[in-house]
Amino acid sequence: MNDKAAVTTAAVAAEPGFALFDTAIGTCALAWSPRGLIGVQLPEESGAAATRARMRRRFPDLPEAAPPESAQKAVAAIQALLQGAPDDLGNIELDMSHVSEFHQRIYAIARRIPPGQTRTYGEIAAELGDKGLSRAVGQAMGHNPFAPVVPCHRVLAAGNKPGGFSAGGGALTKLRMLDIEGARPNGMASLF
Repeated sequence: MNDKAAVTTAAVAAEPGFALFDTAIGTCALAWSPRGLIGVQLPEESGAAATRARMRRRFPDLPEAAPPESAQKAVAAIQALLQGAPDDLGNIELDMSHVSEFHQRIYAIARRIPPGQTRTYGEIAAELGDKGLSRAVGQAMGHNPFAPVVPCHRVLAAGNKPGGFSAGGGALTKLRMLDIEGARPNGMASLF
């Protein structure tokens, strides 16, 4: 294959799109651009059709397509994490061109939380330099377009309480994901 053909093949492989995939907690989805993932979707409570519909609302201009190799690797890593593998998903490239700089800073801190461990909104706010930013951290987690690659499920409210969770199933899904990772906020026993 000549160089021109190689460039064309690479460009086709990097065409933006989205795909659904099965995990231990249900049907998830991801969307990609040539620069990395632009969104990840945890399962909707009512199943794959609802997850697909949500992706179409989030990314109306993207076709559902077979994921390129980088997205396939992300799928495999997310599937493994949701089966209990201790992968922090730190090697998954994210395209944050549509994310504010402030949220990018918060997401970078959250991505450093290892599987099985948790931090609070307040602890992340303190790392940002202002404990008063706790509410803003919580809002950023609620708008996280990359869960679980940006592990908002590992970020808890004050007193290590679950707090809210915008994924299908709400806080129960958050607790289930923490249980899969072996996290025990406040030493609580598994609910599952």
